[in-house]
Amino acid sequence: MAFFLETLFGGLMTGMLYSLVALGFVLIFKASGVFNFAQGAMVLFAALAMARFAEWIPGWLGFDNRIVANVLAFAVAALCMFAVAWLIEKLVLRHLVNQEAATLLMATLGITYFLDGLGQTIFGSNVYSIDIGMPKDPVFMMESVFDGGVMINKEDLIAAVIAAALVALLTLFFQKTGTGRALRAVADDHQAAQSVGIPLSRIWVIVWCVAGVVALVAGMIWGSKLGVQFSLTTVALRALPVVILGGLTSVPGAIIGGLIIGVGEKLSEVYLGPYVGGGIEIWFAYVLALVFLLFRPQGLFGEKIIDRV
Repeated sequence: MAFFLETLFGGLMTGMLYSLVALGFVLIFKASGVFNFAQGAMVLFAALAMARFAEWIPGWLGFDNRIVANVLAFAVAALCMFAVAWLIEKLVLRHLVNQEAATLLMATLGITYFLDGLGQTIFGSNVYSIDIGMPKDPVFMMESVFDGGVMINKEDLIAAVIAAALVALLTLFFQKTGTGRALRAVADDHQAAQSVGIPLSRIWVIVWCVAGVVALVAGMIWGSKLGVQFSLTTVALRALPVVILGGLTSVPGAIIGGLIIGVGEKLSEVYLGPYVGGGIEIWFAYVLALVFLLFRPQGLFGEKIIDRV
């Protein structure tokens, strides 16, 4: 039982990190109807900015305090993501209002390759580390219940708490604020939102800025765990089944979908892997997403769209 709980907890914590990346997809699609394939590139670009500025700032300011350097690096990286969001809206999205979904999708693919190249040009292409002080040693819990206790990685636990807090804030933002309601209105109908005085360009800048901050937090956590390298863009591919499972328009769905896939990957790899030769963790999420596309394409919490003629 202790081993099962360790696997379960590990899956839940991995699932929260998947959810954090999936949130970027959901936020932008919810507010603009754009499926943002550039989310993985945004995670990488934000992580590169965080890692490199954390290295450069102590030399620029002449001090050696890791905490202050990380705080300043986070702030500067956030400003970089705000600038990226503003430029995307001004140079790309503003000219594609009410265009076909395929056109917008191709635009985000172009943004993906541009951000990959820009990140490599500015920050370099080596593997960089982000040290934000999260402990990497394990902690043992429930020792009075199970012999030896249940081992949990402290880094994963702290990352899951950070992800959960960010998710809670975003949920409140969408449900309780005027800007959040305006974002939902823009997602439903661009022209109708404009007709009642909602500034479409400002709303898109806000949502891309929020998605940029989410990408920065995700990149910071994943970079701390795996190192900042260009394979981080594949993390977004691991989050695609989460979006399909939870629903493209649901913030809670991104969370539930991430938890289901995180737990499913870990349990299937541990308990079914030995019988099929392993590797289940690689394809489990995509097979589950395929099943949902066949039987419930809108996902668990997505809105069912009915076109009437």
